[in-house]
Amino acid sequence: MTARAAAWARSGAVALTGRPGGPPLVPPGAAAERAAELWALLADLTARGGRPVRVDGPRLLSERAAYTRHSRRGPISAGGGSRLLPTADGWAAVSCARPDDPSLLSALAFAEPGEEVWTALGRWLAGHSGAELAERAALLGVAAGPVSRPARPRVPSPAAPRPLEGALVVDFSALWAGPLCAHLLGLAGARIVKVETPARPDGARRGDRAFYDLLHSGHRSVVLDPDTPSGRRALAGLVGAADIVIEASRPRALARWGLDAGEAVASGKTWVSITAYGRARDRIGFGDDVAACAGLLAWDGAGPVFCGDALADPLTGLTAAVLAATAPADGSGVLWELSMADVIAQTLPEVPPVPSTAARATGGGWIVDTDEGPVPVAVPAPRRGASPAPAPDSGADTSDVLRELGIPLP
Repeated sequence: MTARAAAWARSGAVALTGRPGGPPLVPPGAAAERAAELWALLADLTARGGRPVRVDGPRLLSERAAYTRHSRRGPISAGGGSRLLPTADGWAAVSCARPDDPSLLSALAFAEPGEEVWTALGRWLAGHSGAELAERAALLGVAAGPVSRPARPRVPSPAAPRPLEGALVVDFSALWAGPLCAHLLGLAGARIVKVETPARPDGARRGDRAFYDLLHSGHRSVVLDPDTPSGRRALAGLVGAADIVIEASRPRALARWGLDAGEAVASGKTWVSITAYGRARDRIGFGDDVAACAGLLAWDGAGPVFCGDALADPLTGLTAAVLAATAPADGSGVLWELSMADVIAQTLPEVPPVPSTAARATGGGWIVDTDEGPVPVAVPAPRRGASPAPAPDSGADTSDVLRELGIPLP
């Protein structure tokens, strides 16, 4: 076994990969190694600005599970919202995590009256291809698709270091990837303003409060209504004042609010765009289903299982932070476009090993045999020394932030 297996074992993600009651499995590819490289690069970039960010990149991959107590669940994601299901021509990953998803997925599968959603999906998928699933999922706006590694994954390379101390970051993102990026920039001295709308607060607020506090402590919270002219003007004012904008939605979402990434970049801003499959593709996805669809799966004799906990989120968030800490040397703006599927696919071999390497039971835990000797399988653990203050309530800072930036109150 190579150094990649050792990096995986130390990351905490191996403990989350495999079937309940079975041995942990080593995921394919180099995502844990890549997280270590990004961690070192971010520390170097931010040290030049005087406030180095020192986090353990590989451990970020399993950090959420330290708070939620998630464990490995085989073909069900650690958080329970996604499943791996066989199709007529392979495998698919499907997420059912939002309040409307059960009804949408039932419509996708032409469920019979009273039929349980996963039962209906299993029946429908058995007779349909992954391509048919992707087409219907895009039509209905659900996170589902076939397991199919992108042919030519594209992830941008960093530019020149930029100052972050005091930079204003306006964060329109939610859940994990974008907020992790904003959190890391905040550790480097940036001022973070989180923006939500009355109709769409960050869904992570309904999750583990301690983990939410970790990512949002010290940030300021603004809530604005894009359905009103004054709300749209205030949103435009925030973007106009920002040095860095983070968003994690399909481009049409912010376009409806009158916000245009191209215009912002032309004015010299850094715009970080995180999507599931790219800005040109009208598909949604979440960390677990995107990672699986991109090919990050472990395999045993019974089939594929999820790897870690929504790995596309933390790896993309860390990648985004490194990119946001850089900009063109001539001072021009830049659009950092990140597809979570590409971020994952870039770390994967053309042909993953099947079956996956299993950890070996020992004493009171598990070990992975590597070229450097046996490496204990780490369990997810909270960040050392992390005792963040509570994150602000939704909208708590709206008036103060707008007043300080000279933006008329809605």
